[in-house]
Amino acid sequence: MTAVESRPAGVALTPSPGGHRPFGARVKAFVALTKPRIIELLLITTVPVMFLAAQGVPDLWLVLTTTVGGYLSAGGANALNMYIDRDIDALMDRTSQRPLVTGMVSPRECLAFGIALAVISTVWFGLLVNWLSAALSLGALLFYVVVYTMILKRRTSQNIVWGGIAGCMPVLIGWSAVTNSMSWAAVILFAVIFFWTPPHYWPLSMKVKDDYARVGVPMLPVIASNRVVARQIVLYSWVMVAVSLLLTPLGYTGWFYTAVAVLTGGFWLWEAHALLNRAKSGVTGGKLKEMRLFHWSITYVSLLFVAVAVDPFLR
Repeated sequence: MTAVESRPAGVALTPSPGGHRPFGARVKAFVALTKPRIIELLLITTVPVMFLAAQGVPDLWLVLTTTVGGYLSAGGANALNMYIDRDIDALMDRTSQRPLVTGMVSPRECLAFGIALAVISTVWFGLLVNWLSAALSLGALLFYVVVYTMILKRRTSQNIVWGGIAGCMPVLIGWSAVTNSMSWAAVILFAVIFFWTPPHYWPLSMKVKDDYARVGVPMLPVIASNRVVARQIVLYSWVMVAVSLLLTPLGYTGWFYTAVAVLTGGFWLWEAHALLNRAKSGVTGGKLKEMRLFHWSITYVSLLFVAVAVDPFLR
């Protein structure tokens, strides 16, 4: 990979000696290291699975300890990701205000913070949930930091495909927290998130591909045409919707989940094919409307997993 300068002109990665860093701003910066908005999506897939595993309302203390542990673990992974990616974050418009780039948090502080959260979250899960969940949580963190961030991200256009496995792990953690075991239901929902991740992230990558190209990160939209990317999005979308419908014939869900999966999945496929048609027509820029699918992907996964949680009460 081509080496990149660690910071753009005029932006320091660490504050100057004696520089003033207000306490409130520092607290916000450390919270920002955990990427709270991304963690929201992870928790959306964790808690509903706990309802499905319990076939009703799970122990609320268990839900609380699992979500807190999940936040700590994912936050640690995200902080370590920012530590490793601080060089390219400084050159990308989308990440130019991250705490390490602005100097509100030093690299050493970020590294210590991320490692501390990794250790605390693992012990938290082990003592307050169970050690299977602790192992899954630690495995997800290590996969995201080592396999995705350090190995795949800057080397292959399949980075988000295989790196997305880390984002699938909260499904398994939610199930194991309740049952201290695994199930085909958890595996199927894991697969839903696995096939959801690329068509969720590639539209955003299409929007900011110039950022990724500038720093030499080979996201698929950087190295392939919009038509090729859109075709891949459609392919993954069909597999995702098909996998999402497996829960009902296997007896894990009923009519409510099935109805939601069909309706939301159908709309997803409509949007994915619309994006492909625009790409085939040579539409570029704002008229490509790639972010429509990105925004719908968040709504889709939220509705689908709410249905996972509600369905046990309607059977």
